[in-house]
Amino acid sequence: MKIVCTTLNAKYIHTNLAIRYLKAYAKPEFDIEIVEFTIKDPTLNIVTDLIQRKPDVIGFSCYIWNIEETLKVIKMIKKINSSIRIVVGGPEVTYDIYEWMERETNIDFIVIGEGEETFKQLLHQLSHNHDFSQVMGIAYREGERIRITPQSNKIDLRELPSPFRFEEDIPHLSKRVTYVETSRGCPFNCQFCLSSIEVGVRYFDREKIKNDIRYLMKNGAKTIKFVDRTFNISRSYALEMFQFLIDEHEKDTVFQFEITADIMRPEVIEFLNKEAPKGLFRFEIGVQSTNDFTNELVMRKQNFEKLTRTVTMVKDGGKIAQHLDLIAGLPEEDYVSFRKTFNDVFALRPEELQLGFLKMLRGTGLRIRADEHQYIYMDHSPYEILGNNVLSFEDIIKIKQVEDVLGKYWNDHRMDHTIEYLIHHFPSPFDFFQEFGSYWETQGWARIGHQLEDLFTRLVQFLQFIKFKELETVVGLMKIDYLSKTKYKPRKPWWEPTLTKQERSKIYQAVLQKQLQIGQKFEALHLNERDLYKHTLVEELPFDLGKYLKTKTIVKTNTFMIVHFDSTQEKANFYYVSD
Repeated sequence: MKIVCTTLNAKYIHTNLAIRYLKAYAKPEFDIEIVEFTIKDPTLNIVTDLIQRKPDVIGFSCYIWNIEETLKVIKMIKKINSSIRIVVGGPEVTYDIYEWMERETNIDFIVIGEGEETFKQLLHQLSHNHDFSQVMGIAYREGERIRITPQSNKIDLRELPSPFRFEEDIPHLSKRVTYVETSRGCPFNCQFCLSSIEVGVRYFDREKIKNDIRYLMKNGAKTIKFVDRTFNISRSYALEMFQFLIDEHEKDTVFQFEITADIMRPEVIEFLNKEAPKGLFRFEIGVQSTNDFTNELVMRKQNFEKLTRTVTMVKDGGKIAQHLDLIAGLPEEDYVSFRKTFNDVFALRPEELQLGFLKMLRGTGLRIRADEHQYIYMDHSPYEILGNNVLSFEDIIKIKQVEDVLGKYWNDHRMDHTIEYLIHHFPSPFDFFQEFGSYWETQGWARIGHQLEDLFTRLVQFLQFIKFKELETVVGLMKIDYLSKTKYKPRKPWWEPTLTKQERSKIYQAVLQKQLQIGQKFEALHLNERDLYKHTLVEELPFDLGKYLKTKTIVKTNTFMIVHFDSTQEKANFYYVSD
């Protein structure tokens, strides 16, 4: 019996951990072939690849991001060869089982919940007796009737075989994200999250996990993401794993964790700030909302004061990048309340602030009680909300405008100096992103691509449109941002030259005469006139660059900014001389 397990990942760099656990658990009785695609791959290409493998059984791992495309693939496969048995599993099909079986007649079996043992039992019956009533935790068809068997007890995670020891995965480890589980389940009951449905937290064998991580690093894995819903629920466990990763990490390896920030003890952060190499760890922190009433309605316990302490301590340590998440559309959080949530969290200046929109996931308490808050949402995945009793669709559109420019101008860190200055000239950071985002959409920029230079010119256009009074200062900061991100002298910057050739020549002659006054570091470069023209760029700024670089304060006075580009350095170096 030829068995293929497959999935459609959101991106090529992603990998699917679930089908690897199925393959590992099914051995040695069954040899499962794993193949992965992406949701961007043409349906016919996916079908062609699968059919050419001549499978008897195909198992699909299903999630909200791939279910629609997966169903297209299944339908086409059944048209070509109806004898192929189609098995689906995963969080997207574990709930509303009758609905799935009645609606999607091309599906032969649904594996409900945790799948390792169930899928292996199903393979035994498919290859021998075909008595599917003996398989725990599946839905199947018996003539015209749909049968659902009771689920078995949870598997002992300490006994699960490793999903990482497949030779065919080794060539891809350095290019893709590797996902690792050290636990399953979540101690919290957030009603918008599927993890709240499983009661309790179960752990894998620690030593096996450590050996797997050693193996992955030895074979080139660069990005390892822990998928535990709350990695730090046990302080002693988290400290042990952090110490292990610090002691044994390989160069350029990055480990990502989902952290519950308000339960993280200060001594853990102090340990990480002292011991962790910079860039080794990355934290993802779900804040979702700072509205206490909203959090209470979704059964979410959160102490924002302690969360703030954690995020601030980590940021001050300068070792760990932080990604904070918000969810727009939670119960009783209207536009004004969400504005406050955004500003509360942006004040922490996380390296990334992800603005997401509530998805009414199958099986969650919030979807079951959707009528209580008059939710309307998409009938198909990703089941994103379209409004509720306090948040209109028009409000959602406005928040999406914020999301669009937030990603381009804050999360990508193309203009840190500029944005930090601008947000203090609007009523709040949210208002800046909202006004800019609304203008961005009216110009039609949301529907077309952009080059890096476009981001600068479009911001200038917006500031000109609103008649921003300090535009000259902002343009100066934008030049600093633009030039600080490049190691090569730009052939044609996005701005028009502010100095004539004669003025530039005059400045260079003055620079040659007083290199030491500019600074010992500059003098040590020993630049001659040819070097200055070839490897430096000079611009006039309307503020004291030296004062700004040291104190981040703007003092109005003309300064000549001299930027030296050296291809052996990661970024350009900035020098300055008074007018």
